[in-house]
Amino acid sequence: VQLQACGGGLVQAGGSLRLSCAASGRTFSSYVMGWFRQAPGKEREFVTRISWSGGNTYYADSVKGRFTISRDNAKNTVYLQMNSLKPEDTAVYYCAANRPGGSDWHRYDYWGQGTEVTVSS
Repeated sequence: VQLQACGGGLVQAGGSLRLSCAASGRTFSSYVMGWFRQAPGKEREFVTRISWSGGNTYYADSVKGRFTISRDNAKNTVYLQMNSLKPEDTAVYYCAANRPGGSDWHRYDYWGQGTEVTVSS
């Protein structure tokens, strides 16, 4: 599976962005998809994940209620809608895929190249 993330940019605090991650391959619908982020000087951290069917989602406490993950298996694409953005959301955001799922980024097999999100105060 090859992943291509896009949609990052510069936004003011309180604003919104929508990230997309397009996948190649016919087996996209069999993968758990996750979004992770890494701020400068910090460890990569889990943001959210979605089950292969889209029926189950899980969020880090720091983004719960503000971010929404979704997927369109017909389009081989997963989305991250980010609302009420805060300066602490500033990071490079990565989409990733694996079959077991989970929140540990080490367990994810396939990664997009990352898209940068900057939230100004």
